[in-house]
Amino acid sequence: MARDKPTAGIEIKVHSRHGEPEVQPVAARSRPSGTSPTEFGQYRPFKKWVPWLVPVFVVANSVLFTISMYVNDCPKNSASCVGRFLGRFSFQPLKENPLLGPSSSTLEKMGALEVDKVVYGHQPWRLISCLWLHAGVFHILANMLSLVFIGIRLEQEFGFVRIGMLYIVSGFGGSLMSALFIQSGISVGASGALFGLLGGMLSELLTNWTIYANKLAALLTLLFIIVINLAVGVLPHVDNFAHIGGFISGFLLGFVFLVRPQFGWVSQRNAPRGNNSTSKSKYKPYQYVLWVVSLVLLIAGFAVGLAFLFRGENMNDRCSWCHYLSCIPTSKWSCNSPKLSCETSQLGNQLNMTCLSNGRSGSYSLTNSSSFEAQQICSQLCS
Repeated sequence: MARDKPTAGIEIKVHSRHGEPEVQPVAARSRPSGTSPTEFGQYRPFKKWVPWLVPVFVVANSVLFTISMYVNDCPKNSASCVGRFLGRFSFQPLKENPLLGPSSSTLEKMGALEVDKVVYGHQPWRLISCLWLHAGVFHILANMLSLVFIGIRLEQEFGFVRIGMLYIVSGFGGSLMSALFIQSGISVGASGALFGLLGGMLSELLTNWTIYANKLAALLTLLFIIVINLAVGVLPHVDNFAHIGGFISGFLLGFVFLVRPQFGWVSQRNAPRGNNSTSKSKYKPYQYVLWVVSLVLLIAGFAVGLAFLFRGENMNDRCSWCHYLSCIPTSKWSCNSPKLSCETSQLGNQLNMTCLSNGRSGSYSLTNSSSFEAQQICSQLCS
């Protein structure tokens, strides 16, 4: 996901995953009575699914990025474009969008998350639509590679229904937290949903603890990956609130969607008839407790978050230190975007604009009356 502030270009929220823990089900200690070696060799405690939904998500994101570039039509709206030989698929100037992508006004038209439109324009669907849009080539490549590495394996283990729900709901949670804490500019990208998959992997490991070998190594590896990815979010121009919101949502959903029956129950189900071993319950008591608690927390969190959002609350007013979760200022960089202002006069569709910071001026023909288009022109003029 990327966040674009109207006066300072595009903020990028890119999730990158460099590896994943190897966690494998514990093999049965002995062959179930009454089964032959051949039968036991084909015995599988859990069903393996053929992944198709994650590839569909990748294709959908790629198609929508192509459509957004077609709608953007840089040669028609900008004096200079990157890759002009691509025609209307050429990219916005690098000063405006260094990720090789469309303008923020195009992304806003396509359904990017903009808090004012959600709250005052009654367009809550933007909390979901923004997950399918990307700010540029680098942005979509990073997110789609992460989705393939994380999502394919999870879909093989748990099926398309549960992983699809985990992806969408976690993405919604990331968008909701981002909207509560960062209310300027627009936001796009799938990073919140990707962090939700990471959170789901962690809770899945914890709730299905008894069926995994090398538990501690798997847990430490996964925690290391999560910490590194969240740490990147404190750099400037990275929307870490969407990362955190997606991760928390996915972590809670993992206890709901990714719970497995205990291994003894599965082995008992596959044992020959007439086996008089003691009957085992499908789930352990702690799995039921985590399921209920997580579902209640998730529903309550979404309800409270939506109530605050539609009341126009800025959560930074209630939490004076929370902004450090998304950016920590240092001597090397500032977390505040430079304030750009322009003086304008308009006659019909003809816009005359002067940048007050450098004195540059120009005359432009507006394609529509969107304030985003004027803001983009001001940003280009002052850069």
